[in-house]
Amino acid sequence: MVSAPLLEFVGVGFAYQPKHPVLTGVTLRIEAGQRLAVVGPNGGGKTTLFRLAAGALRPASGQIAVTGSPVRHSRAGLRALRQQVQLVLQDPDDQLFSANVWQDVSFGPVNLGLPAEQVRRRCDAALAALGVSAIADRPTHLLSYGQRKRVAIAGAVAMRPRLLILDEPTAGLDPAGVETLLQTLHDLHAAGTTVVLSTHDVDLAFRWADAVAVVSGGGVRTVPTADGLADGPLLAAAHLAPAWAPLVHRLLDRIPDLAGTRPHAAAELAALLDNTAPGGRPPQGTGAHRDHGNGDDACGAVAAP
Repeated sequence: MVSAPLLEFVGVGFAYQPKHPVLTGVTLRIEAGQRLAVVGPNGGGKTTLFRLAAGALRPASGQIAVTGSPVRHSRAGLRALRQQVQLVLQDPDDQLFSANVWQDVSFGPVNLGLPAEQVRRRCDAALAALGVSAIADRPTHLLSYGQRKRVAIAGAVAMRPRLLILDEPTAGLDPAGVETLLQTLHDLHAAGTTVVLSTHDVDLAFRWADAVAVVSGGGVRTVPTADGLADGPLLAAAHLAPAWAPLVHRLLDRIPDLAGTRPHAAAELAALLDNTAPGGRPPQGTGAHRDHGNGDDACGAVAAP
């Protein structure tokens, strides 16, 4: 028996104004354990898609289901949904409102009516997972932008969702902050949380995701990462350019001794170029993947050095 997807859209449409649809007839399946990157142009509907998934918006047509059960927009239905699905918005200041970090992270669990000890355990674990335990007593308005992002994610993680949706989580972060955040997302995924994120960075999407949902023209098309992020016409329709890594892979396949080598990040490509022995054969330990596609072996590329 085939299990129901963790989240499913069937024929979903939505418009903020009549006769001006943002999404039309969207069908999307997110499986438990999947790493999905959502890409598309500004204003193309990515955030709308996420708000529909989290129950913040009600579809004008079609149906959204979590583990096979239709989403209900009653108070009880949304309460149940938010224990399964959590959305973290792009701007952390849209979500942080408590006096200090601990109060903000504990807000969700407290409002579930959990016992105080269970709230404490959840918050301690979420703060530790996001690396912000040391600033638990700090006022949120005194945090750096990167810290505020991590605290906002910690608040979602404290709800113990099965699906964590992140809208542009790396926007505004420096390269070191991006690497640290991606390592955290890898750890959350390894611990059993399904993670979906949106990004304009197709190279980041290639490194991290095993599937890509391209939002364009009111529709959503889901494709394997390596295929989708090398598809020039598909990406051009979404105002994006192809990722560099699939193109480099095609180039490497033309070199006999490097065929099948699959660097997923610039650091891996640099290591390959620096360590290639005379004659073009890379020695062991270059960090470049061979014929592993975008499965779990690709996760090492997102780990911080």
